[in-house]
Amino acid sequence: MQNCNLHNLPENYQMKYYLYHGLSWPHISFVAKNEKGRVVGYVLAKIDEENSSDSPHGHITSLSVFRSYRRLGLAKRLMIQAERAMVEVYGVDHVSLHVRKSNKAAFSLYKNSLEFTVDHEEAKYYADGEDAYAMKKDLGSLYNKKPVFSDEE
Repeated sequence: MQNCNLHNLPENYQMKYYLYHGLSWPHISFVAKNEKGRVVGYVLAKIDEENSSDSPHGHITSLSVFRSYRRLGLAKRLMIQAERAMVEVYGVDHVSLHVRKSNKAAFSLYKNSLEFTVDHEEAKYYADGEDAYAMKKDLGSLYNKKPVFSDEE
């Protein structure tokens, strides 16, 4: 995953960041592998802990697919898999993400293919000072399932 991140995105994470996600929320992050078993894409997701008074919601931390594997539907399939897992495992009602305002391809994927909406804009969200769109998608009506894990058990 780290190799995919380093080659494709300006936001790069240390190995401990991947371990944190994998150990904290092992059921909601996914990888796509090629026929040789090499990771060619991933979605890194988490359950938002900042707004504990709200109902649980998911957050997409990072999505990346190697350029030679783009336009094959991998990013969309990874996202749908993560969304379903968030609902099935944690009972989330929506998912959020941030996307660079300059990343037209990602914005189009989220808005047109995955039906996210722009919630608001965040000025200077990224380390290099670029603004971001904060996007959101309601999952309640899409996947009407009970969570596998909940605080009420």
